[in-house]
Amino acid sequence: MADYWATSAGLRDFQRSLDLHLDVRGGSRGTGAALIRALRDAVRTGRLAPGTRLPSSRALAADLGVARNTVADAYAELVAEGWLTARRGSGTRVAARAEPRRAGTAAGRLPEPPPHPLDRPATYNLLPGAPDSARFPRAAWAAAARRALTAAPSAAFGHQGPGGRVELRRALAGYLARARGVHAEPARIVVCAGFTSGLRLLAEVLRAQGTRRIAVEPYGLGLHRRLLTDAGLRTVPLPYDDGGTATAGLPATGAGAVLLTPAHQFPTGVPLAPERRAAAVDWARATGGVVLDDDYDGEFRYDRQPVGALQSLDPEHVAHLGTVSKSLSPALRLGWMVLPGRLLRPVHEVQALSRTPPGVVDQLTLAEFVESGGYDRHVRAARQRYRRRRDRLVAELARRAPRVTVTGIAAGLHAVVRLPPGTERRVLARAAREGLAVARLGAYEYGQGAWEEGGDFAAPPAAGEAPGPEGEALVVGYGTPPDHLYPGALAALCRVLEAET
Repeated sequence: MADYWATSAGLRDFQRSLDLHLDVRGGSRGTGAALIRALRDAVRTGRLAPGTRLPSSRALAADLGVARNTVADAYAELVAEGWLTARRGSGTRVAARAEPRRAGTAAGRLPEPPPHPLDRPATYNLLPGAPDSARFPRAAWAAAARRALTAAPSAAFGHQGPGGRVELRRALAGYLARARGVHAEPARIVVCAGFTSGLRLLAEVLRAQGTRRIAVEPYGLGLHRRLLTDAGLRTVPLPYDDGGTATAGLPATGAGAVLLTPAHQFPTGVPLAPERRAAAVDWARATGGVVLDDDYDGEFRYDRQPVGALQSLDPEHVAHLGTVSKSLSPALRLGWMVLPGRLLRPVHEVQALSRTPPGVVDQLTLAEFVESGGYDRHVRAARQRYRRRRDRLVAELARRAPRVTVTGIAAGLHAVVRLPPGTERRVLARAAREGLAVARLGAYEYGQGAWEEGGDFAAPPAAGEAPGPEGEALVVGYGTPPDHLYPGALAALCRVLEAET
């Protein structure tokens, strides 16, 4: 009896053949005619793309349960019609033809997904929020993956419970304690698929436990605020002054939690002052609240040793969140939370239901990368590279555009460039003409949320929109371009600022 779907290679040709999904049912003129029709339709609709190699006639015949000659004759017919090509040593392949007909919407075309803001086309990309992707340590990562896969137990490739692989939690506990001053035994750590995944889990847990309000900084990613709102929490902005976020205002918010970036506030670039760090922790102790410590850019401080993580002040009232999105790559989708004991079980339960842990192979690889010292070496090298870039940015702007100032501490992958009043709109328009992508500080202000609304960080402010409390400024991501494009991007920025300020 014939199989209607060819989905596995024949035994003799197992290592050479490919799976092929074909429906050969309903052929009133016989199996050969049905096979020709099925192959022709697969090519015509684009399901088999030009150049695709087909299974050998022997393997496909075995899969379908038909005579080999039936398949060979079908291939020959389609070669004669121009649908396929056959060459000795190359096998049978789909011929290069005109663009195939593809299924679409009623209007004829499927809608394209909106581009990520950092992926929008530009000659020079100085948008903040990403490291130099060309510097991902491919060879070292691949070597760590080989070692990790060789050493991994078989159970690692079965179903996984919440919390993450113990190998990674152990490696992170040691690293975070050593490098960031975090109190992090492995049992406190929950591995998650990046910062936003961890924040979503915590938001759901806090809402389920009765929290209704969460305080946030007056500048930050609208994406994060929207995520909190979608979880049922009301976001309340804290006051802000020359010293940064004023955590002394927490009692007045009525919040049960607060989200802070104390090491290097994004995007203003200032650290949380010691007395304001202490005020946040004191508030959490007094009210039973939770401080969410987003350790953004915590590993990249250039003028001195980075300040330790806020979590070290009170591990039972501060949840520490970290990620490799800036140190390695956002494409890995790897992050972690170091949680107060009272939040562990609820987070495990929510994570188990949502099935959100990252892939096991990436977890094992990162664990090996950390344990072998590869992660430290990569971060130290990146720290030197980004420090040189920031120093060059500051020096070039001081020389060529003296009316602007660079503010924020020497840290992270971005800098804030303050503009003379009344020049921001012209600067952004000139940057667009130069093919230069930069963000404006006002797009990150509470209530703006360009990212969450699908807007453009580089777009000029709306008509009549007054500058925020931080005035007119650009947020320049000097970490984003690859090395060979950074000089050109910096030169374009200087040309724009020379001309318009």
